[in-house]
Amino acid sequence: MARIAHADVVIVGAGIAGLMAANALTAQGRRVIVVEKGPRVGGRLSTEAIGPGRADSGAQFFTARSDTFRDYVARWMDAGLVFEWSLGWSDGSLGATPPTGHPRYAVRGGMSALAEHLARGSDVRLDTWIVSAMPDASGWIVCDQDGVVCAADALLLTPPVPLALDMLEGGDTQIAPADRAALAQIEYSPCLAGIFWVNGTVQLPEPGAVQRPNATITWIADNRSKGITGDATLITVHAGPGYSHELWSLPDQAALSALASGLNLFKEMKTEIIEGHLKRWRYATPITSHPARHLLAQDLPPLAFAGDAFGGPRVEGAALSGLSAAEALAG
Repeated sequence: MARIAHADVVIVGAGIAGLMAANALTAQGRRVIVVEKGPRVGGRLSTEAIGPGRADSGAQFFTARSDTFRDYVARWMDAGLVFEWSLGWSDGSLGATPPTGHPRYAVRGGMSALAEHLARGSDVRLDTWIVSAMPDASGWIVCDQDGVVCAADALLLTPPVPLALDMLEGGDTQIAPADRAALAQIEYSPCLAGIFWVNGTVQLPEPGAVQRPNATITWIADNRSKGITGDATLITVHAGPGYSHELWSLPDQAALSALASGLNLFKEMKTEIIEGHLKRWRYATPITSHPARHLLAQDLPPLAFAGDAFGGPRVEGAALSGLSAAEALAG
């Protein structure tokens, strides 16, 4: 097995939690390596290329309700990366879109552009699946699917908790019973996302999205209204947790057909679907979270768990969790 350069901290997962942590630790002079199982950074900050356009398939927008995250959003807005999309969404019924007072932000070019922005200057290694993590006398030994080993003083795990625990179990690493019990409380719901390239008109209320939290189809959005795609009409459709459970075992085409039915209220009869892509998010939304922003493991070399299931959900929660974990590991 080959041993790569030693790192102060290895971060598993290049979603917003891992990338925010990497930036914070690097700014403090730490040597950081970020490993990501996928071919690109972002996690659920995911933008897909379909036909002549692009569409967000995971997170669709974010809010900023803490001073810390507002500061970051302000910087991203000053850089021309982020813009305020709306103050609220229609539920599809007649009438004006009801504002709630919380700006909803989107990213020019799609959500993945924010992840790419955060990844600049970081040592990010893509297509790298961590199969084992085990403590040793100097910290951690982390091994990927190709047998490549990285030694680090500290380890930050940002994937969904079941996947993070699999990595530790791959190295026969035992965590304290209290930590395991706390992590076992965390639960997630899935989400099926359909992206449809259509020829014709899909008339969604301004600013181009419908949100119905208690319906089978909880979200429909026109990506052109977000400035992601040009002349092509690409529509993102999300199934709610219960409907995603119901459809999960279906073949992709059957699931896409079910999701496409959500467009019927908003598209003209002559509008046709040219192409559809399905994205399966098994751990889309934490339905039971850990109360703190991160969990620092007991009786082991420095090991932290972070992500959107720690201290608060969604994009802001994941970002703040990554920052909190970085502060703990730096200390």
